[in-house]
Amino acid sequence: MLKGIGASEGYGIGKVMIVEEKTLEYTPHAVNDIDAEIKRYSDAVEAFIKETKEQAEALRVSAGAKEAEIMEGHIGIINDPGLKMSIEGLITGGTCAEAATEQTLDMFIGIFAATEDEMTQQRAADLKDIKHALLSILLGINEVKISEAPAGTVLVAKEVTPSMTAGINKENIVGIITETGSQTSHSAILARAMEIPAVLSVPNALSQLSSGEQVIVDGTNGEVVTAPSADDITDYTARRDAFLREKRELEMFRGRRTLSASGEEYELCCNIGSPKDAGKAIQADGEGVGLFRTEFLFMDRTSLPTEDEQFEAYKAAATILKGKPLIIRTLDIGGDKEIPYLGLEKEENPFMGFRAIRYCLKNREMFKSQIKAILRASAFGDVRIMFPLITAVEELREGKALVEEAKDYLRASGIEFNENIPVGVMTETAASGVIADLLAKEADFFSIGTNDLTGYTMACDRGNSDVSYLYSPFQPSVLRMIKSIIENGVKAGIPVGMCGEAAANPLMIPLLMSFGLTEFSVSAVSVLKVRKNIAKWTKAEADAVAEKVMEMATEKEVVDYLKSIV
Repeated sequence: MLKGIGASEGYGIGKVMIVEEKTLEYTPHAVNDIDAEIKRYSDAVEAFIKETKEQAEALRVSAGAKEAEIMEGHIGIINDPGLKMSIEGLITGGTCAEAATEQTLDMFIGIFAATEDEMTQQRAADLKDIKHALLSILLGINEVKISEAPAGTVLVAKEVTPSMTAGINKENIVGIITETGSQTSHSAILARAMEIPAVLSVPNALSQLSSGEQVIVDGTNGEVVTAPSADDITDYTARRDAFLREKRELEMFRGRRTLSASGEEYELCCNIGSPKDAGKAIQADGEGVGLFRTEFLFMDRTSLPTEDEQFEAYKAAATILKGKPLIIRTLDIGGDKEIPYLGLEKEENPFMGFRAIRYCLKNREMFKSQIKAILRASAFGDVRIMFPLITAVEELREGKALVEEAKDYLRASGIEFNENIPVGVMTETAASGVIADLLAKEADFFSIGTNDLTGYTMACDRGNSDVSYLYSPFQPSVLRMIKSIIENGVKAGIPVGMCGEAAANPLMIPLLMSFGLTEFSVSAVSVLKVRKNIAKWTKAEADAVAEKVMEMATEKEVVDYLKSIV
């Protein structure tokens, strides 16, 4: 059995088809005719756009309109003026089109890949896909075609890129296995949209599997069963049937309010990274947006976005949501995200350094520009402002003072905005948990970011394999921190949400219900599952579970107990 990351739930039984990318080797050469070389690059871009539009249309049919936007986004990236200027500038300096393309895209790939944020890292995967496609066109190499795969095929590749996925006939592909990727990668998103079980990040999958051999893809548990026995096939066929039956039952929760079994109502929102994602939130039956990550507006470019550019993005999301809440997190960026134009210095310990609200408060004009854009968008919906990485009351006060300065400017300019826009805090540090009672007196709401809160509370880096065993929201210290934050918010009469991954974990849900959480913000694909899991519990049952859990001393005790009852 091979282990990986279960990125698209379900069970597939079929035969392996190995998909190997062709090498894109070339010899850099000096350019004598600059105009001709620029035209060669322009022709390649034109061919890329034509091919990508065709792939987007194929995805529109196989996966849906929202998924087609992933490919359409590639067109937007290649048309970026800064990217074009950089590549054509290198060509003008005598670099061949292949090398200019590779050097420029590799620079941006390095920037995005260096971050710890999975959503940001996905931008690097997009750029790799674009680079591969452009170089293939420039070198005259035909891309791998998987559209003719026979029924019952399990695709195995180093990485299944969006452009490759566009050629998938979902009636014939029963599973996907890759050596790289994560739950948030576009390959995973597209696999889920096409309802194809997928296991990603399987080490050495290409060398461990052979074309034609039968395997079982367990996308629910992140496992690949090799050389399955007759009993294995019977077992997983039954699991597949049960999974499909449960999926049909989930649709019963579409269009319903998010209620506990005893009638308490919760707000069930989505986390997004772009205005387009707001549409996905609505499509998934989300009740709003609990976290809009704005850093992506700053990262896909070579200079700061203007106030108007930001305003249009925030306004678009607010308009799509039609009055549903939209919590916009101000720029959460720092030493771990190396964006050249921001002039950030390399830090030895970036997660303890100059990032998020700390960076913004030292760059007031940039910060005020973002705040003004958010305020302007508040005239078009239920928009709220959230500051990340707050560790001291004075940071919140200083941020709120900037909001007031921005309001004064907009009033004087005759620009409409919501005078009473809520300003909240993302509680994601041990410091914010300890002073939650003080912050609650001055914040309009809390949103708990469990990913960072767990890391900061446990003093461990989840990317460090030597200490990753400590990284769990079910650690007693983390649970006590979460409980304290929620209780202090409730005591002060402000709403408390959670936008970290734990909000969708069925083991965590009864605890959060008991603690008093009012809003769950999850990925779009998790909405119906979370609504169903909340509906399983009465408040009294959740309280009984929480009382028992809070007496436990170890993470293992907590998890074992919750698994036994959920």
